[in-house]
Amino acid sequence: MAVVLVQRVSEAAVILPDGERRSIGRGLLVFVGFQRGDPEHVPEKIARKVAHLRVFEDADGKMNLSVRDVGGEVLLIPNFTLAGDTRKGNRPSFGGAESPDVARRMFLNLYGLLAEMVKTKRGEFGSHMRIFSINDGPVNLILKITG
Repeated sequence: MAVVLVQRVSEAAVILPDGERRSIGRGLLVFVGFQRGDPEHVPEKIARKVAHLRVFEDADGKMNLSVRDVGGEVLLIPNFTLAGDTRKGNRPSFGGAESPDVARRMFLNLYGLLAEMVKTKRGEFGSHMRIFSINDGPVNLILKITG
């Protein structure tokens, strides 16, 4: 089951190890972690869900608009620690995380699919990154996407 943390932001940025900064304005900061056994079509399900998730307010103040509806952007961050298991002890176990090669392929597939639907920037898979955001709300959702 892929785990996706979605945060509504007024702005967000990732700074890569080489100092490159990738920024978005109003939109969604999305962290994604794939777990062992996630089917190959999971990135498509995640992309559709993120692009159409109605977490932005309409004229009546109701969360009824998607990131696409408001002309927002997505910053997509690979985050294998979302697959961490803390049921035993205090130190997370990452044995359930997808292998790096498969997870990288799934992440890049997700990025490509999402970028077809909404303006999207991404972090670098396997890199130590610094992420900055200004949360709007706050609105934070944890999505658990299965096959």
